[in-house]
Order: sequence, then structure tokens, then C-alpha cells
Amino acid sequence: MADLEIVDAHHHLWDLDVLAYPWLDDTTHEHFLGDYRALRRNYIPDDYRRDASNQKVVATVHIEAECARAHQVDETRWLTDVHRRHGMPNAIVAHAWFDTEDTERILAAHAAFPLVRGIRSKPRTAPSPDQVRRGAPGTMGDPRWRAGFALLERFGFSWDLRIPYWHLVEAAELLGRFPRTPVVLNHTGFPWDRSPAGLAAWRAGMRALADRPNAYVKISELGLLGRPWSYEANRPIVRETIEMFGVDRCMFASNFPVAGLFASFDLIFDSFAGMVADLSRGDQEKLFSGNARRFYRIVP
Repeated sequence: MADLEIVDAHHHLWDLDVLAYPWLDDTTHEHFLGDYRALRRNYIPDDYRRDASNQKVVATVHIEAECARAHQVDETRWLTDVHRRHGMPNAIVAHAWFDTEDTERILAAHAAFPLVRGIRSKPRTAPSPDQVRRGAPGTMGDPRWRAGFALLERFGFSWDLRIPYWHLVEAAELLGRFPRTPVVLNHTGFPWDRSPAGLAAWRAGMRALADRPNAYVKISELGLLGRPWSYEANRPIVRETIEMFGVDRCMFASNFPVAGLFASFDLIFDSFAGMVADLSRGDQEKLFSGNARRFYRIVP
């Protein structure tokens, strides 16, 4: 499987000398993977290519990296220039809020850049399952938020969905109202709670989302706070996700450099390869490159 081509469906770049990333400057920010001081440095194409040098990466998708929101279009402009100079990324998922007065203007500004394929806009989420408030401002049930979300179809954009597993059923309901908007769930739905009860709740949400034909999933970011990256612990998650969504709606992704806090690029992708070694070559190619290429409309 060493010759499998990879379209990395989810990674980040940043140059702290060009744009501001408040979360990387904020020493009080609590990251879901713990101590993230190692990320407070420039991460540009040379760094990515060094990390991925042992893998056959043929294209990449850049996901907005929480640049200062006043400069969300500047991030897209910078990435477009990075692509011109370095040949990567090959698709951009930009940022726009869905519940602000300038939503349509920001979406139109992103649409002027040919590499932009979709938007990642994180809805307001609860810190735990018992604190979920349906319909609260900024959530997926907020009418104002949904009005902005509805604009994605007009611009031909997909949505990168990043939420904890206790909001997955709510997301499935949203997708049912917008069946023509392609949506891809980030980071395997964050199965953080690996207890029997936690996994049962994650499965219920994942199945609800998988029932929506316009829902896809990125199998990525399986790191757990305070634990080493584990092939044995993560393989069942990967295989269950593929079983629930089907091989045509799953794509492997690195989430580098963030995932590098706990695992090397090689460990992640070599593990993915081992986890699906029994699948047909055609299915492997879909998971590692074909599905991401199709979803993000990346020309070979």
C-alpha cells in the first residue's frame, strides 16, 4: 500500500508574521488536546512537506485555521498566493459566520477566489451533553444562523461541520432541511468518551448523520487528551465509521500540524493503511484520495 496516493482532506497552514491567530497567542486558551505550545510557530508548506515526506501526498485541502475573524478573507487571499508559489493547497475551506449582518458579503468575497470550495463555520456548542440548549443564538437551531447557512447553496459551497458528538443528532436534523448542501463532518465526530456509554451516544449520533445522503465524514483527529495515539484503540472507531457512512462517503485526513501533538504523519497514515488493508484496492483509493478529490472538486 506504500504507493497509495493521498489527498489530505484536512490540514492547516499559518505564518504568524503575516496574519494573526488569536488562539495561538492566548496562553489561557484550553485546547482539546491539552498543551499546544508546540503549535505556536510558523507552519508553512515546507514544514508540511517535511512531515509528509514519506507519504505520497498528491493534493491537499486547507481548512481555515481560526485566523483573526476580521481577516478571514485575507487568509483566503494569502492561501491563494501560497498555492501560486508552492503548488499547495489545492482547495480551500474558508471561514464565514452564518449569523452576522455581513454573512452574504463575506461569502461573496470568498467566492471570488477559485480555490475556495466550502466554508467551515463552527456553530455554538455546549461543553457537555447535559448543557445542550436547542435553538440558542448561534446554534444550528437558531433561525438567524440557518438563514446564513442557507446561502451556501447559492454560492455552491459545501460545509465543513465541526461539533462534538452530542450535537450530531441536531446536525442530522439540519441536513434534512438542506439536502442539496454537501456537508462533511470533521474529526470523526470527536469520539472523546470511549466508555461504553460514551461510544453508544457517539454511534447514535453518527448513525443519524449517516442517514443523510448529503453527509460525509473525515476520519481524522483520533487523539485523546492524556493518552498516546493507539492503533488498537482507534481501529474500531475507523472501521465503525466506514461501516456507518459507507466507503464512498469517508475520507482520511491528517489534521496537521494539530494532530502532530500526539502522532507523526507517518504513524497516522500508516495506521490508516493497516486498518483497511483487507479492503479492495478500489475502496482504499476512495478513502485515501478519491472521495476527497470528488467532494472538494480537485482536478487531477
